[in-house]
Amino acid sequence: MVKHVDTAMIMAAGKGTRMMPLTADRPKPLIEVGGVALLDHVLDHLRDAGVGKIVVNVHYLAQQVEQYLAVSAADLDVRISDERALLRDTGGGLVHALPLISDDPFICVNADNWWTNAGDNAISQLMAHWDDARMDVLMLLIPLETAYNSQGIGDFNMDADGRLSRRQGDAPASYVWTGIQMLSKRLIVDAPADVFSTNIFWDRAIAQGRCMGIVHDGLWFDVGYPAAIAATEAKLAEQYGG
Repeated sequence: MVKHVDTAMIMAAGKGTRMMPLTADRPKPLIEVGGVALLDHVLDHLRDAGVGKIVVNVHYLAQQVEQYLAVSAADLDVRISDERALLRDTGGGLVHALPLISDDPFICVNADNWWTNAGDNAISQLMAHWDDARMDVLMLLIPLETAYNSQGIGDFNMDADGRLSRRQGDAPASYVWTGIQMLSKRLIVDAPADVFSTNIFWDRAIAQGRCMGIVHDGLWFDVGYPAAIAATEAKLAEQYGG
């Protein structure tokens, strides 16, 4: 049976240092691709998947994000996880936001990706593939060769059952993580510090064979640095016109 999830966390607290100078006067989630803010792009995909409760963490230029959400997400139940006093990185951000997240499992999306669906909504596909008995993390992955604008050599390899393992040494990995995942709350425990990366949680799940992946069948773009914006717009125009 498909597990419908009604709550998503959007990671929006980062300083956007890779996106400078565009982030000198605005937070990264409000940078636009093709005239659409990254934050709106994520919200549209979540709406389409039937997600109505949104938790957004804020730190850098937090008031701009809050004011934007008050208008752009007025139709959604939005909760703010305030990290003004301390930017907690991704893992610490999850721990801090957990009391605001009502669903278990829940969706978590980074605000520096752009993707299109080739069939069903990618977030809905995560819900459809969730198996609570087998996984604590389910990541949406893209093949390295079609991870547009990615500057790395891949993040994960995947076995025939969908279990993920880390890239080893300097050898490229087959897949890049899209910044979109589904997580169980049972994994978000025993925080090592106030500030730490989600990698800590992922490594625990990998060690237990409970970090799984599915492959995205649409387009995906890393839009975390300035040159990626124009490159993404050009590829989208080539693919869809406009």
